[in-house]
Amino acid sequence: MVEVICDTNFLIHLATKRIKNIDKIDVEIGQLSFVVPKVVQDELFILKNDDQKKQDIINTLNFIKNYKIIPINGKFADRELINYVRKNGGIIATMDKELKKEIKKNNGSIISFSNDRMVLESQ
Repeated sequence: MVEVICDTNFLIHLATKRIKNIDKIDVEIGQLSFVVPKVVQDELFILKNDDQKKQDIINTLNFIKNYKIIPINGKFADRELINYVRKNGGIIATMDKELKKEIKKNNGSIISFSNDRMVLESQ
């Protein structure tokens, strides 16, 4: 099973939208285990104070309560994810275009969404 490190926007989308191929993801991409960096969990707790996003954030926090929290810490999730991939490689789940570019530049892989389907993006 491959651990996929999730960023904040990916988790919110995963928790609040209907993903068309979620039941077939093991066949299409492989067995995945989504993990949450501590810095992303911290970001979600901060976003919970935003009245416009509050319900989505509460749903996301409930959605991830059984996910493994990994010790990637810091103040800015994107920077920490880039640093992690630079040192360790790996797969990052994100929808952020700039982050995708940086992850690919540092030889990481990306899982994202396209037309409400989860996809593995090549380098």
